[in-house]
Amino acid sequence: MNYDFIIIGGGLGGLTAGAKLAKDGKKVLLLEQHDRPGGCATTFKRKEFTMEVGLHEMEGLYPRDQKLKMFEDLGLLERVNFLALPEFYRFINGRQDIVIPHQVEEVKTVLKKAFPGEEEGIDAYFWHLANAKRVMVLNRNQPEKSIGLFLDEIISNEELKLVLLGNLGYYHDDPYTLSWYYYLSAQNSNYGGRANYIQEGSQKLSDALVDIITENGGEVKLKKLVTRIDYKGKKAVGVTYQDARGRDPKEDSARADDIIVNSSIPNLAASLLSKSDGKALASQLSGQNIGASLLTVYYGFKKSLKEVGNKHYATFIFDPSIKTQADILPNNKSDFSTRSFTFVDYSQVDSKLAPEGKSVGAVCAIDYPADWENLSREEYLRMKADVADIFTGRCEQFIPGFRDAVEYVEVATSLSVKRFTLNPGGAVYGFAQNPNRSAEYLKALPENIHIASAWGKLGGGFSGAIINGYNTAKDLLKRE
Repeated sequence: MNYDFIIIGGGLGGLTAGAKLAKDGKKVLLLEQHDRPGGCATTFKRKEFTMEVGLHEMEGLYPRDQKLKMFEDLGLLERVNFLALPEFYRFINGRQDIVIPHQVEEVKTVLKKAFPGEEEGIDAYFWHLANAKRVMVLNRNQPEKSIGLFLDEIISNEELKLVLLGNLGYYHDDPYTLSWYYYLSAQNSNYGGRANYIQEGSQKLSDALVDIITENGGEVKLKKLVTRIDYKGKKAVGVTYQDARGRDPKEDSARADDIIVNSSIPNLAASLLSKSDGKALASQLSGQNIGASLLTVYYGFKKSLKEVGNKHYATFIFDPSIKTQADILPNNKSDFSTRSFTFVDYSQVDSKLAPEGKSVGAVCAIDYPADWENLSREEYLRMKADVADIFTGRCEQFIPGFRDAVEYVEVATSLSVKRFTLNPGGAVYGFAQNPNRSAEYLKALPENIHIASAWGKLGGGFSGAIINGYNTAKDLLKRE
């Protein structure tokens, strides 16, 4: 079968690219190895609860957010209900307990009251966020710094730095190896006046993108693993794929003028490209570091946590042992009894993830395969149970009654992420966004193979994947 475009992988980047291309009249085939579309933008059922795999909040959908125009173009605003969140986050570290709004002027007022004497640094921080593109131009001839170094330059109060870095785990595990430019661009979008949760879970967004593809004549095939990209001479001309569960050894193939990749770049180089193209791409990846993964503890509660007394949607917990930015990375590699984490309470909005009177929540922490590898099956399960108990106890400390409200609990580790997404190391954000990171490796790709994923130019997260996918499709349509 011949197509205009074949898309390898059904994460948000691939789905968005496929939806845009199909809507503009292109014949699209999307192949996804999982049993549902979305990558990390998925949900799963446990008892009466719908568990959210990846989305805690998606910033934007205010007038100057570029995703708004993309969603309007694709017709997503009529298919998906986006719920505005009450605030950005609550930050707790044993010394500070502070709520950060989404509106810039409100945040500045809160922070200046909490940290007198740091008014100039607070203003400088938000000016740089609001003028991220200008900052890049002004500093284009200078070596790029880390966000950690930038904060050290403009702010002296260590507590204030930690508060501002409350949601660092949305991007990376260490402020001193996170690109200043990347952080400014990404974090600025959280202060536009609105962030959202997708009612009924992020699967609704992924399913809506599938519907757009199929309603416009495209095809989406689940549980299909692409085993290689096929060549005619030196040109990629299609793909070979098979049943992802190995139940049917039969191989199928499809042909297309262009191939869009929504899987990881390292996997593309190692197993999908031709030997020569794979070697050329791999040689360009030597300076790229794989980003961190995440551990998630999924909770189903027998009552709404609002009823228990929780008042906040997202709470970021830093252990009291974190006194400076330099303590953040060691803490992320520490025991789970002290490791920083986020708790998200979906009962704070009309999420519809649980029956009336019940609710769903999740703990999320930076995680690494090394935390779990080389364990027997029995040891692995025992450690997951121990981790669930640890985080339940830690949540009880700031939400009294938390433990008694728990009806169901389940843990997913970095190895779980690796298993379901095939991303090396279970990386959820693609390559680590280190200072001076180059995307020159993209030039090593054959001219008709394109990247639409967290492993592309813009990096990961829901917005990064969506924008990567849409822009890839738009560039291909312009070319034609």
